[in-house]
Amino acid sequence: MPKIKILQEDKSYTFQSYFELPYEADEILAELNYSLVKSCLSLPKTTKALENLSDIQNKLEDILPFVNLSNETTRREILVSPILLEIVHFCHCQLRIEYPLKVNDWLKGSLDYLLLSTNYLLVIEAKNHDLTRGFTQLAVELIALAEVKQNNIFYGAVTMGDVWRFGKLNKNDKQITQDINLFKIPDDLKDLGEVLVGILEGVEN
Repeated sequence: MPKIKILQEDKSYTFQSYFELPYEADEILAELNYSLVKSCLSLPKTTKALENLSDIQNKLEDILPFVNLSNETTRREILVSPILLEIVHFCHCQLRIEYPLKVNDWLKGSLDYLLLSTNYLLVIEAKNHDLTRGFTQLAVELIALAEVKQNNIFYGAVTMGDVWRFGKLNKNDKQITQDINLFKIPDDLKDLGEVLVGILEGVEN
């Protein structure tokens, strides 16, 4: 029995489209010539002290009881942006927000956050609190990024604001690894910050 194709040659797909497709991530990525592996990722981590993250963590612990995180805008403003801005401040890396990218009719759209330093780091927000489909969209965006940038390894993270999951693309192996571990905010903010900086600064892991 022939395998049913998910992606149609004559159709156009945005990054958002992949979030909405009712298929498993490995099935979708296979049509883009990538495999998906789920494992415990050994993520780069800086050994530098990130003192300001403690202040952000304390502030979040104080304000979160009074904030409703039911919509994307709130999660972005309260949880995601302050962390990324602190990382930019520490690394002096470039930050692109809603960065437009078009490779072809199957790979196009806007990247929520793209940080550029020694390495590229893509961060996207999971819509509707759906981390699973959010990771599918992240993986497709990493594939698009790998098409236009020279690096072999690309890192990305999908977040609901209070939870983060990382992924890693290996261009040579045509493989994307989904980390089975999660970082929870505010408790794991220090660990998360060390990973974000480690990725951007090209720390060997």
